[in-house]
Amino acid sequence: MLLAFSVAPSGTGREDGSVHDAVAAAVQIVRDSGLPNRTSSMFTEIEGEWDEVFDVVKRATAAVEPFGSRISLVIKADIRPGYAGEIDAKIERLESALGDAD
Repeated sequence: MLLAFSVAPSGTGREDGSVHDAVAAAVQIVRDSGLPNRTSSMFTEIEGEWDEVFDVVKRATAAVEPFGSRISLVIKADIRPGYAGEIDAKIERLESALGDAD
């Protein structure tokens, strides 16, 4: 399973509305998991088996809880049994296709 998620608190009380410390707490959970992962400006991607991926997402969400009065969680999953390494392979196939288009 390849899963992209975004988790952030609201009701932080911060004047600037920034949530970077809460997001950092969530991303640290993901990085400590040992599962393949990648973080961009909007989402964190993680790859693994269903139960282990959702365990990490649950713990990352819990890490955000102290930072606000409410949590927003967005999840998108690509469930493709029998495939592993797709966090990189999908990008490699895309880049190859773009190279072929030149």
